[in-house]
Amino acid sequence: MPRTMSRICAASASSRPARSPVSIYLIRHGETLGNASRTVQLPDNPLSPRGVAQAERLAEHLEHAGIAAILSSDFARAAQTAERLARVTGVPVLHDPLLRERNFGDLRGTPYAELALDLFAPDYAPPNGETWEVFHVRVDRAWALIQARAGAARVHLAVVTHGLVCRSLAARHLLLPEGEPVPERWENTGLTLVDHPAPWRVRLLNSVAHLDGLAAAQPLSDAGAV
Repeated sequence: MPRTMSRICAASASSRPARSPVSIYLIRHGETLGNASRTVQLPDNPLSPRGVAQAERLAEHLEHAGIAAILSSDFARAAQTAERLARVTGVPVLHDPLLRERNFGDLRGTPYAELALDLFAPDYAPPNGETWEVFHVRVDRAWALIQARAGAARVHLAVVTHGLVCRSLAARHLLLPEGEPVPERWENTGLTLVDHPAPWRVRLLNSVAHLDGLAAAQPLSDAGAV
C-alpha cells in the first residue's frame, strides 16, 4: 500500500469513535397495587397508576442510552415495565421465567400485616414456594443467561426483574462501590448500572433520580419488597 494511502487509512481508523463499553441496566419493576398495599404479590399483579408513571419516566430517562436488548421477567409487573422501555427504544423484549421474583407459594396474596412470621428469615421455607437456597440457584442461572446475552450481542442490555432478584445479584455476583452495602430495599424502577464484563463493577446503585419531580404529583409509598 502506498505510504500516503497508509496514512489516510490510519487517520481514518484513529478518527472512528471508540466502541463504548457494554453496560447492563438492572431494573426493578414499577409499583403495583400489591406493593402499595404491602401484600405478598401474585404473578399477575399489574402496575398501579403510579407504577405506570414510574415506568414511563424510566423509559424516557433511558430512551437514548443505547439499549439494544431487553430481558424481562414474565410476571405482569416486570413485563409492563419492560414494555414501556421497548416502546421508546424500538427493541423487542425477551421474557424469561428465570428472572421471576422469589416464589412465596401459598403466602402470595397475603397482606404482610397478617403474617405471624418473618417472610425473609434465612431458614424460612414458604409452603409450596422456594427456599432461599433454591431461589439463589435459580438467580445464578438467570445471571448466566444475562452474561451470555450481554457477551454475545455486545450491546447495552436492560434487565427488568424484581427486588429480591436484584438483591441476590448484588450480594453474590456484583462488585459494589467501596463502602456501599447491598440494599435491603430495592426501589420501584430502581436503576443499577453494571459494567460488562467481569468483575461486574456497579457504577450506579438502585437509583431513582429519574423519578425526581414525580413525587410532588404522585407521592411514593412505602412499597412492599416483593
